[in-house]
Amino acid sequence: MPGTDHAGIATQIVVERKLQAAGQTRHDLGRKNFVAKVWEWKEESGSTITRQMRRMGDSVAWKHEYFTMDPKMSKVVTSTFVQLYEQGLIYRGKRLVNWDPVLKSAVSDLEVESEEEDGFMWHILYPFSDGPQPDHEGNLIAGMHIATTRPETMLADGALAVHPEDERYKHLIGKLVDLPLCDRKIPIIEDDFVDRAFGSGCVKITGAHDFNDYACALRHNLPMITIFTLDAKINENGPKQYQGLDRFEARKAVLRDLEEQKFLQKAVPHKSMVPMCERTGQIIEPMLTDQWFVKMDGLAARGLNAVETGDVKFFPDHWSATYNHWLKNIQDWCISRQLWWGHQIPAWYDDEGKIYVARDEAEAISKAGGKTLKRDPDVLDTWFSSWLWPFATMGWPEETATLKKFYPTTDLVTGPDILFFWVARMIMAGYEWMGELPFHNVYFTGIIRDKQGRKMSKSLGNSPDPLDLIAKYGADALRFGIMRSAPLGLDLKFDESSIEEGRNFANKLWNACRYRLMQGGEISTGDEALTADGVSVFALDIAA
Repeated sequence: MPGTDHAGIATQIVVERKLQAAGQTRHDLGRKNFVAKVWEWKEESGSTITRQMRRMGDSVAWKHEYFTMDPKMSKVVTSTFVQLYEQGLIYRGKRLVNWDPVLKSAVSDLEVESEEEDGFMWHILYPFSDGPQPDHEGNLIAGMHIATTRPETMLADGALAVHPEDERYKHLIGKLVDLPLCDRKIPIIEDDFVDRAFGSGCVKITGAHDFNDYACALRHNLPMITIFTLDAKINENGPKQYQGLDRFEARKAVLRDLEEQKFLQKAVPHKSMVPMCERTGQIIEPMLTDQWFVKMDGLAARGLNAVETGDVKFFPDHWSATYNHWLKNIQDWCISRQLWWGHQIPAWYDDEGKIYVARDEAEAISKAGGKTLKRDPDVLDTWFSSWLWPFATMGWPEETATLKKFYPTTDLVTGPDILFFWVARMIMAGYEWMGELPFHNVYFTGIIRDKQGRKMSKSLGNSPDPLDLIAKYGADALRFGIMRSAPLGLDLKFDESSIEEGRNFANKLWNACRYRLMQGGEISTGDEALTADGVSVFALDIAA
C-alpha cells in the first residue's frame, strides 16, 4: 500500500522558505493561493518520491497509491473527527502546549528535542511584603531566594512554593512576598512536587509558562498570567518598560534591572536542557492557548494491553519498554495546528463563540439555526489522518473486498522514530473503529542519518537523491550498500563508500553469473533465474 502523508509542518516550512527566497510571505498570497502553491510543490515532490521508489525497485501495489489529503481521505478524516467529538473524546480547551514562536503554532511533545546548553542559574531575592521575617533558626531574613534559568518569566509568577515538610520554610507558608520589578504581591504556598535539595528549596510558580508549574497552579487555583505574545515578545501583562521586547532581550533587561535594584544575588554557571522544535530549530515556549485535544486515557489502555498480552510483538523487543512507558504516562493529544496546509478542522463559530462541529458548512449552519458562522482556521495534526491509514486506505467505512481481505494484516515494517506518532496511534485507532488490531508484528528498521547524526528530511535538505546514487552506482549497488550496513533496529550514518562497496559486490555477482552462463545451463523465467547442476542464483536487476 504505497503512499505519502502531507507532512503539515515540514511541507509548509519548505514552501514558505521558497516564498521567502522570492521576497514573499504566505500572508501576501492569502490562504487559498498559498494552499494552491503547496499543492504545486506536492505534485513535484510526490512524483519525485514515486520515481525514486520505482527506480529502486520497490515492490508495492501501485494501483492502491494513497495520499492523506486525497478527497476520499479528507471525507474519512472529517467523519472521524465529528464522531469523536460527539462521543466526548474530542474537546477544545485552553491548555499549556509546546509553542513555536516562529512557526506560530503548537507542536507535539514528540516534535520537541531537548539539547544541552551552557547557561546560568540566576539566584533572585523576593522580599517579604511585611518586612524581614525570622528563619527556622530565629535569624531575620529579608526574603525568599529562588534560582531560575528563565528570569524573564518571573514577570508572570503567581506564587512561590516550598515543600510542606521543609523545616526551613514551614512557618513561612501563607506569607506574601513582593514580586521584583512588578507591582504585585504573591503568596508562599506548599506543594510536595518541590525538590528540597535543589537550589534553595524554594521555587517560583509560573503557571502559564512551565509545564510543572502549570500543574501546580491548577492544584492551588493560582492565576495563569500569559506574559508573551504568540511571537514571544513581552505583552501588555508585563511592566511597560519591557513590553514589545523579544523574550531574550527581555531576559537581559530583567537581569540588568534586578542587579541595579539589588534583587539579583548571584549567577552560577549551569548546564540545562533546552527544548527545541525539531522542524524549525527554534526554542520552544510553553504557551497557554486554545487548542483541540483528543482524550487518550481509554484509547491508551487498549494499546497497552495489546503489547502486554503479546497480541502485538516488537522486533527488537526492547522497544516494548519504551512503548509501555509512553502510554502509561500519556497526555491528551493536541491535534490542532496553527497552519494553512492540512485538513481544516470541521468546526464553525457564531458571533457569541458557540461551537458547531459538522461534516460541512451547510450542516453547521443547520445546527446553528441559520446563523452566520466563521470556520475555525486551524488544521489537524498530520498524524490525525495517518493513524487511520490501515483501514481508511482500504475503503472504510464501506465494507470493501480489499478491507475484508487485508485487514488486519500481519507485519508492519517501520522506523522507531514514529513508534508514538504512528504505530501506537494506529493500534488505538484499529481498536476504536475496527474492533481489532491492524497488525501483529512490528519490525523496526534503523534510521539512516547524515554524517552529523541528524535525521534526513525535506526541511533540513540533507538527504542525497537516490536517483543520483543510482545513476552513479546502480540500483542494486544502492540496495546492497544500505542493507550491508543496516543492523536490526539501530541507526547508521550514511557514507557513500558503502554504496561503492555495494557496487563492487553487485559486480562480483554479475561476473559470477556471467561466467556460469558461459558454461551452459538453463535459464528460468521464474523466481530462480539460473538453474544448472543443482545450483540456483536469484535474478538480479543490475543497473547499467
